[in-house]
Amino acid sequence: MARKKRKTDEVVEVVYGRCCGMDIHKDGIVACLNIDGKREVREYTTMTDDLLLLANWLKSSNVEMVAMESTGSYWKPIFNILECEDVPAMLVNAQHVKTLSGTKTDRRDAKWLSGLLRHGLLKPSFVPTRNMRELRELIKYRISLTEESTRVLNRMEKVLQGANIKLSSVISKTGTKTELSIIKALSEGIYDPRILSEMARGTLKNKKAELARSLNGLMGEHQKTLLKSMHNHLERLNEEIASIESEIDKRMEKDNEVLERLEEIPGVGKTTAQVILAEIGTDMEQFPNEKNLASWAGVCPGQNDSAGKRKSGRTRKGNSTLKKTLVQCANSASRAKDSYLSTQYKRIAARRGRKRANVALAHTILVICYFMIRDGASYTDLGGDYFDKRNKTNLVHRSIKRLESLGYDVVIREKVADAPAHATVMGKPPDKSAKTVGVA
Repeated sequence: MARKKRKTDEVVEVVYGRCCGMDIHKDGIVACLNIDGKREVREYTTMTDDLLLLANWLKSSNVEMVAMESTGSYWKPIFNILECEDVPAMLVNAQHVKTLSGTKTDRRDAKWLSGLLRHGLLKPSFVPTRNMRELRELIKYRISLTEESTRVLNRMEKVLQGANIKLSSVISKTGTKTELSIIKALSEGIYDPRILSEMARGTLKNKKAELARSLNGLMGEHQKTLLKSMHNHLERLNEEIASIESEIDKRMEKDNEVLERLEEIPGVGKTTAQVILAEIGTDMEQFPNEKNLASWAGVCPGQNDSAGKRKSGRTRKGNSTLKKTLVQCANSASRAKDSYLSTQYKRIAARRGRKRANVALAHTILVICYFMIRDGASYTDLGGDYFDKRNKTNLVHRSIKRLESLGYDVVIREKVADAPAHATVMGKPPDKSAKTVGVA
């Protein structure tokens, strides 16, 4: 007797006739093979031998596509094996494929995934190439090492404070050569403030007397041991960071031209440019447009409209590494003088606050990077007066209204060639307070 055709097959178009959905965990996989609506479920461990058996099963079944959730880092070994065995696979966001609560099991999740995949209801996530994935791991490890070195410096500061040494009150920046030289001398038992102050470098040479006063403390034997251990730890970390940076530079040597152009953006340095390029790559065709890239990175407002009302538009999680790096770049760019980015930050911060302004600036920097990479263009700063020039008429009208509210009558005249532009201000207060105001 012929099987009745399911209603879902009549309503929803079948995209993949032979597909597989996988529910992935640390130690096990539940795979549901769906061939023309007939489902077969098998379970495997995540050991390489079993993963190869899984790949052979899928290849022998002529699977057109495999779908798996992006569960932590557990998807990586499975994806690597399928990639090596030429089995087409897609990674999907777990938030997009949640099933109904109260009916969740591993087998049901695998069947649910295979059903969604069969009818083309899954949206694949961006998975970078293998070289990009390796580069990302190196860069993230460098970030971890750098953060650990910062933590060691903070621990050193606590030990010095406990020893009545106020070095940070004189040296504004931690981790300088002067500070590390003094800490190393302290760990070796040199406590004379005059000898230690002679290690000052750069502008600190002008503060030797103050430096000597800050170094007059009470160093205990246990504090000396701690400083020695921390200083050795810091040196090893710096060596590891240098080694990782050398490997990263070697892998990104072919992209040096792009990196140099990205470094032209205010707030973007070599390290942050490497992070940005490692996360988004050099092929911008993988993103339909700059808006899609900003949404993927999580630096644009979310959309939450209901019943004609706009609710909180919090940014989505996105790519956490890229988002964090872009916000750091925005912090630096906001302090640049007479630049488009710093002016944009000030305009938004005045209305929306500093945090929102930082995210908005991070969005702008990412959009700039997108077009620079896509078009091979160099960065051209629009200038700190860009917004004033763009809204010149409105700015003049607002300025006139403000002067009139203070009791002045303002008469504007056009600028004559080779003559200063001016506006005659008449009215109150007379005589001494009357003045001529230049109008751009």
